[in-house]
Amino acid sequence: MKRQRTLLVLGAMLCTMAFFGCSKEVSRTTGWEYNNAKNGGFEVRPYQEQITGPGLVFIEGGRFTMGAVEEDVMREYNNVPRTVTVSSFYMDETEVTNIAYLEYLWWLKRVFVPADFVSVYTNALPDTTVWRERLTYNEPYVEYYLRYPDYRNYPVVGVSWTQAMNYCTWRTDRVNEQLLVDAGLINMTNEPTVEGYFSTEAYLSYADYEQNSDKRLQYISTGEERNATLEDGILLPRYRLPTEAEWEYAALALVGNTLDGRVLERRTYPWNGQITRTDDKKYYGEFVANTRRGRGDYMGIAGDLNDGSVYTNDVYSYWPNDFGLYNMGGNVAEWVLDVYRPMSSQDVDELNPFRGNVYMTKKLDDEGAIEERDSIGNVPMIPVSDFKNDRRRNYRSADNRNYLDGDWGSNLDQEQWKNKPSEESTTNMYDKSSYPSGTYSLVSDNTRVYKGGDWRHIQYFASPGTRRYLDQDESAAYIGFRCAMARMGSSVKRK
Repeated sequence: MKRQRTLLVLGAMLCTMAFFGCSKEVSRTTGWEYNNAKNGGFEVRPYQEQITGPGLVFIEGGRFTMGAVEEDVMREYNNVPRTVTVSSFYMDETEVTNIAYLEYLWWLKRVFVPADFVSVYTNALPDTTVWRERLTYNEPYVEYYLRYPDYRNYPVVGVSWTQAMNYCTWRTDRVNEQLLVDAGLINMTNEPTVEGYFSTEAYLSYADYEQNSDKRLQYISTGEERNATLEDGILLPRYRLPTEAEWEYAALALVGNTLDGRVLERRTYPWNGQITRTDDKKYYGEFVANTRRGRGDYMGIAGDLNDGSVYTNDVYSYWPNDFGLYNMGGNVAEWVLDVYRPMSSQDVDELNPFRGNVYMTKKLDDEGAIEERDSIGNVPMIPVSDFKNDRRRNYRSADNRNYLDGDWGSNLDQEQWKNKPSEESTTNMYDKSSYPSGTYSLVSDNTRVYKGGDWRHIQYFASPGTRRYLDQDESAAYIGFRCAMARMGSSVKRK
């Protein structure tokens, strides 16, 4: 009897498994079967959740107090504390390294230089002369820091905001190319060309792609071959620079400092306490970040070095914060996505705050099709037409970098501006052309925020609430970057 009951239970389980295994998913709206060629073939591919891209760490979002939590020794007061919420996202575990950037340069060189587009390669080169100071000797770093093997895992510096953004685009394409190769949908090419190298935007925009394999996806209804689409869930979202709010939230890492929704102790730095030494008994007194300790003290005394780094250090040096991110309080400061404004804290939204939106769309030809790739392989993009947005409630203009911050269009008292900008210039108080010849504001629509402490400056800047700015085409020996990526779907990562 016992054996019979066991067989019945097993049989029932097998029947249940067979039933659910053979059942087809149907629409909750129409009752029609998905993936059925007889009713039109609307496709819904199996999908669980967004995978974590190479080099990234998942950052679970939430609310936090954004802004200055340290005494403002610079007397700028440009970051008033306020409560904001940041969506979940992904962020690089470390700063982008020299070897990672050299891989990027190698790819550019083998694609664009043979095709006589040398400028694409040279424009991506870091400015190694940022190491020079008129009254110090740093020439070895000018020549060796980027390329010498000892510095492979040190953060790349001398990279402008614009160069960092271009690197993010390239990284997006290389990661998605590998995902499609792994899925068997395209072939890896050893000799990419300017006209045909893999671009995520181009792959999604054009049906014909020269690397397509013989195992392309097919429409269920017609059997016609097709490229993978966003709906298939194979491609990852773009790598990009983190927003200022994302960077600050990730640096504080309050996930390790909360209980039942309460922040137990407000953090000033990416670690507990007010000093750059650990309170871990096993490592008591050791430094947790690479900053300048005091006037003239960059590394300590021989035989008893403090942070052990006269300049930068390996990106895995010191302890990670509670999100698992390394060097969020030192080593190099890092570019973020935002356009700088002194009063951003009072202007931007309380949910995913950000200033810098310029809405773009793919350029279409006269027949309504997406225009072909340009001379260096990019899909042509243009600002969203202002004419089509004149009755929108959420935005009117494509360029929102200076929205509600003194720009002509949002200034109620426009009389005071009538004689200032020229007829031909952009009527924007942050546009250099709006100022008399030879003078302009240091804060423009191309001025970008960078965050965090660095080897060159004092501990004050290690507080995530501090903010500095620089023109997007300038660079420094103490500024690097790391990439981020949006999290799609649930704010909580499945175990």
